[in-house]
Amino acid sequence: MPANKRAPRAMRMLRSFITKHMKLEARKETEGEEEEEPARLVIDNEVNLKVWSRGIEKPPRKIRVRAAKDKEGNVTVYLAEGD
Repeated sequence: MPANKRAPRAMRMLRSFITKHMKLEARKETEGEEEEEPARLVIDNEVNLKVWSRGIEKPPRKIRVRAAKDKEGNVTVYLAEGD
C-alpha cells in the first residue's frame, strides 16, 4: 500500500476479519421488506487510537484485540488485556 493509505487499510482489514470470524452478516438494503436491524460492529476508540498511534504511514504490525458479542448479536472490539 502507499504510505499515506496504510492506517485506513489496517482498519478495513480489522473490520473484515472481525466480520468474518464473528459471523456478522453484511447489511443488505431491502426496499419492500422491513426486517429487524442487522447486527452492528463497534470498534472501541482505544483500538482506533492504537492503530493510528504512529500516524497514517506506520500502523503497528500487530495488535491484540478482544471481540465480544452481546445478546442482540452486536459485536464490540476492545484491546486485549495488558495492551
